Amino acid sequence: MDRELLLEIGTEEIPASWLPALTSQLGDGLAARLKDARLTAEDPIETFSTPRRLTVRSARIAERQTDLEELVTGPPVSAAFGADGALTPAGAGFAKKHGVPEDRIERLKTPKGEYIAVRKHQRGRAAVDVLPEVLGGVLRSMTFPKLMRWDAQLNDGRGDLPFGRPIRWILYLYGGRVVPFTIARSPLAHSPRVQEISASTHTYGHRFLTTTGRPGRAVKVKHFDDYRKRLAEHFVILDRNERHDRIARELDAEARRRGGRIARSLVGQGMLDEVPDLVEYPVVISGAFAPEFLTLPEEVLTTTMIHHQHFFPIANDQGRLQPVFLAVLNMDPEHPEVIARNMERVLTARLRDARFFYDADRGTPIASHVERLATVLFHKKLGTYLEKATRVSTLARWICADVFGKPDAADHAAEAGRLCKADLATDMVRELTELQGTMGGIYAREDGRPEEVWKAIYYHYLPVGVDANAPPTREQLGKAAVSWAAVSLADKLDTVAGMFAAGERPTGSRDPYGLRRAAQGIVRTLVDLPEMTGMDLRLALGQLQQTEADEAFWTFMLDRVRFVLEQRGYDARNVRGVTHGDVKQLSPLVAKRKLEVLPEFTESDDFKQLAVLFKRVKNIAKNLDARAPDLSGTLTEPAEKALAGEVDRLEPLIKSAVASGTGYRQAFAEAATAGPAVAKFFDDVMVMTEDAKLRDARLRLLRRLEGLILQLADVSEIVPEEK
Repeated sequence: MDRELLLEIGTEEIPASWLPALTSQLGDGLAARLKDARLTAEDPIETFSTPRRLTVRSARIAERQTDLEELVTGPPVSAAFGADGALTPAGAGFAKKHGVPEDRIERLKTPKGEYIAVRKHQRGRAAVDVLPEVLGGVLRSMTFPKLMRWDAQLNDGRGDLPFGRPIRWILYLYGGRVVPFTIARSPLAHSPRVQEISASTHTYGHRFLTTTGRPGRAVKVKHFDDYRKRLAEHFVILDRNERHDRIARELDAEARRRGGRIARSLVGQGMLDEVPDLVEYPVVISGAFAPEFLTLPEEVLTTTMIHHQHFFPIANDQGRLQPVFLAVLNMDPEHPEVIARNMERVLTARLRDARFFYDADRGTPIASHVERLATVLFHKKLGTYLEKATRVSTLARWICADVFGKPDAADHAAEAGRLCKADLATDMVRELTELQGTMGGIYAREDGRPEEVWKAIYYHYLPVGVDANAPPTREQLGKAAVSWAAVSLADKLDTVAGMFAAGERPTGSRDPYGLRRAAQGIVRTLVDLPEMTGMDLRLALGQLQQTEADEAFWTFMLDRVRFVLEQRGYDARNVRGVTHGDVKQLSPLVAKRKLEVLPEFTESDDFKQLAVLFKRVKNIAKNLDARAPDLSGTLTEPAEKALAGEVDRLEPLIKSAVASGTGYRQAFAEAATAGPAVAKFFDDVMVMTEDAKLRDARLRLLRRLEGLILQLADVSEIVPEEK
């Protein structure tokens, strides 16, 4: 008979940014541990979370483990039996160890020879006896951005149990009954207030809200439906999607009541996705601030409200900000006007500070802050931000004039590069660090600098995301598209190349200088250069690097190119195929264009045939020394002449596609038709013949074919060889 399993881990408040990953971890971890424990889950595992709890439920778990039939291998037959057929000491010891008589010993034939073996049948244990081990394994397997040691221990021989936040209670029910499980506390920490945590039938409602009795008291539950119902009665909405929909609905209603709408273009989806993980019982209230603060830049207002206070700004029908904000509370207050008034005081104080910093910064032009960058260290081996700004300015001018071929925009790019870090020395950015770059652009605009300069500064930290629609867009950049691309690339190249030269390289999850993000910004800019700037330049990575870089740098850049393309949804095998060879010659834009047409051919029989045979082509072509003289051998067999004709036919088509950067669809289609000719060649021709001239001619034919196909892709990576 199957029974329901319900687990709730109650904790102190978990950071909202952790919750989505932890919820998935809990479900996946439980599924994996149940499988390891041979407990069958008949229904999908469901997961839920709030800031104070992680919950997982399976409607049907088997009452017992499945029985285990195990074949245990022993010594070789030659060592287990003597010449007379009797067990040797080795064979007898094996039988005794596993508690079986001689007549239950089997002979097992393996590729390594014949061995003795015994079959052992292990009856499954009751689920209630196994489930404590399952929970212990789940708790041990969970990972967190930061771990806390809270004087907790498990009785599994591994000692301390670090966790993301201290665990306060455990609800662990199987078929409505408690599964025994205890988290012990270290002897030094044990006190009347610090007790061991034992699994029970109790959960806890909202900290401050209740219909009856004391808020936050223990609530007894019997099964999942009862659990969900009792939590709702105690002001906890368990389902995250339900909290999200409730918040969105109430925000829209309150915004309409205040005569506006949520400024979604400014808020974005991120905060609406984050707030449900901050509350258990969301309630929306509104407040206002003095209209005089609307004279501050919109970016300052929204950063103060969104990033610092988690408030939602309100805009009118024309998209202009109104002196109104919305906030999501984790309770239903008796006097919401009091809460709103206190929130207004906090926001007003922050806006007064922002106005003071803004007015102070405006007292001098942005260029006057550049020299102060000499007091701000970028990296001990790479100098100050003043030195970085000088490097970025020089590099941006070179990229604009020589790489882009736009010398008329080089002065704007150089000026933007010189000023792009100046706002790091301003009071506003020291207070609101999220506005670095943005405030530099705003101050440059208010100093009267041209659009090509101030927008290049404003957007130079972008792009951050790898998606094609991530900002900035061509419309946002306007006339600054070329100068922005030069400054953005220069800044990121200086950071990545400089940090690698200084020995600062990402390892595993550690990337304190954001080098992966910077490198992905470089790749994203090159991939989408025509769409963002109007320049159809198929730039290779090596064209942007002025200084010598080591192999680790280029390997890192290749990984980032592949990552960006795979994140765009392209098949990983196809990505490997079009990013082969010398990474310095790799153009991310060309790789993308090839990937756009490749899926049309990879499933065709001709293409699969070519892909399988191409690995053989590469392996045999290695036998030709590139420095060896041409022996002027003559091809004689019909199959090799046919293949030579195919190569002659394909060569102008592929070279034309590569030269123009277009026509890859036709080039791949024609290359796929060469598959039968290659197959016929290998069926009929012995490449490594004893005739030196003929062997040389055949190897050179394969080398020509290899070089030609590799101009499109390493097709042997695209379709795996079938066995």
